[in-house]
Parts: sequence; structure tokens; C-alpha cells
Amino acid sequence: MKTNISFLSNGLKLAGHLYTPNDLQPGEQRPAIVVGHPFGGVKEQTAGLYAQKLAEKGLIALAFDASYQGESEGEPRFLEDPFVRAEDFKGAVDFLSNHASVNPQRIGALGICAAGGYVPFAAQTDRRIRAVATVSAADIGLLFREGLGGTGTPEQLKQLLEEVGQQRTREARGEPVRLDPIVPDNPADIAEGTPTLYREGSEYYRTPRAQHPHSPNTYVFTSIDRIAAYSSYDRIDLISPHPLLMIAGTEADTRYFSELAIKKAMEPKELVLIEGASHIDLYDKEQFVGPAVEKMAGFFKHYL
Repeated sequence: MKTNISFLSNGLKLAGHLYTPNDLQPGEQRPAIVVGHPFGGVKEQTAGLYAQKLAEKGLIALAFDASYQGESEGEPRFLEDPFVRAEDFKGAVDFLSNHASVNPQRIGALGICAAGGYVPFAAQTDRRIRAVATVSAADIGLLFREGLGGTGTPEQLKQLLEEVGQQRTREARGEPVRLDPIVPDNPADIAEGTPTLYREGSEYYRTPRAQHPHSPNTYVFTSIDRIAAYSSYDRIDLISPHPLLMIAGTEADTRYFSELAIKKAMEPKELVLIEGASHIDLYDKEQFVGPAVEKMAGFFKHYL
């Protein structure tokens, strides 16, 4: 069953969908999982799909729109602040910890794409998150600093930050907020050589496959100065002794983020590679999502 809920994070009202198992009995308490959406995504897309499937496995699951995104509050719209995103997960845990059907000692979290960086980051210091899982994880800070696969340069980053500073000055004198696309807006016009992540991301977000009116493929350009200062996995060792499961596709051009994180993490930890899957394949393609859900449902039930 899906229920509309809301909770507060840093004074902002966030919108969520709470998925509960059909066999949940009055007065019964179950483990609960917070599910975080990708950069530019909303709860109705892949986060909601995973939450629904976890509920079908007997777990309570909460998918929500991050601050400044979707149906949640926050201005300017589509600001991407990694530190606020991490606080959003803590606010979601606040909500679940006080829900009558949730055992507050049995709360876990799942992050997809950029949320696969935000969830481990939040769990480094929020000990209420007793088990951590990721799908197609990405450290958005490292991605912006170094480019996908390390293809960027420090000079390019510095030039980008110069542009951010100039844009902040313009906005401070009343000019409009600059919004940039996250992936190519028109899949038909994608340039040759575009990385698979962005090419498939465009096909996912900008076609009927997963297009949603609350996910317009834009972000506030000046978010970059916040993103560039953020690192998902520098202290991922602090999650231990709580368990960490990271799931990635063998063909994902972001696979290296999960491998980097697992290398830094302490036990118990596990990296699971889904054969033949790209980064975006794990968002909604059943032949890849099914095995991922089976693995993480078993993981959460074992540790929670």
C-alpha cells in the first residue's frame, strides 16, 4: 500500500510516499528502509520502484522528494546541495523512528546514483541507519571535480568555479537564477561520443520511459560550488560495524565509484556486480532490478 506522507528537514516540508507490506498487521512493527532518488530525480521514478519492490518483500519503505525537488519545499527550485541532501535522510529517519509500524532499531537506507553517495555520507554520522545499500552509486562531488572517469582537469574545475562566482554576483543584483540541464534534453540530438551515463540518462528522463513533470532535467548552476566541496566516501569507514552493500552493473561507466567506496569501507561490506547492466539499466529494467532487489531484500532482512 502506498500512502502520501510528509516530514520536516531543516524546517522544510518534504513530500514522500510510504510503502507498506499488504500483510502488515495493526500494532506490528517491521524494519523500514529510506530510499533516495538520483540527482534530478523524484520519488515517482526509480526510487519509488525500489521502495515498492522492497515493500513487496515485507519491508516498509519510504521514497521522498529531496529538498528543493519534486513536491518538497525549498527555494530556489532545483538547488542541489549535497549537505542538505544528507540531512534530508536524517529527517526521513526522524519520521520513521516515530512511526507506529516501524521498529526504530531496524532502520536502513538505500541510495540510487547520487543518493548512493548521500546515503553513505549520512550514515557515517547517523548511527540510527543500521544498514546501508546503494545502487549505481556515484560521488557527485568527485564527478564534478574530476569529470566522469577522471576526464576533467583542475583547470577546468577552476574555470567552472569562476563562472559560478560570476553568476552568483549576477543573481545577487536581481538577475534570474541560472538553470542548466543535467542530461541532454533531447535524446535525438545527443552528440557522438557522449558517455553512456548521459546518453542513457537522457533516454530515461526525457522520454515516456520515466519522464515526470516534477523532474524537468534542470539544476541550479550555482549548486556547483556546494557540490565541488563535497565528498561521499572520505570517511565511509565510520559506517562500520553497520553493514554496507553496494550494487553496480558490470557495464556501468560509474562502476568505479562503488569499487572506490568498497575499498575504503570497513567490514562488513560487499560489492555485488549485476552482469550486463549499465548505470541506468538498474533504474527500471526488470532483468537487472529483480536480482538487485532480491539481494538487498535479503541483506536488509539479515541485518535488520
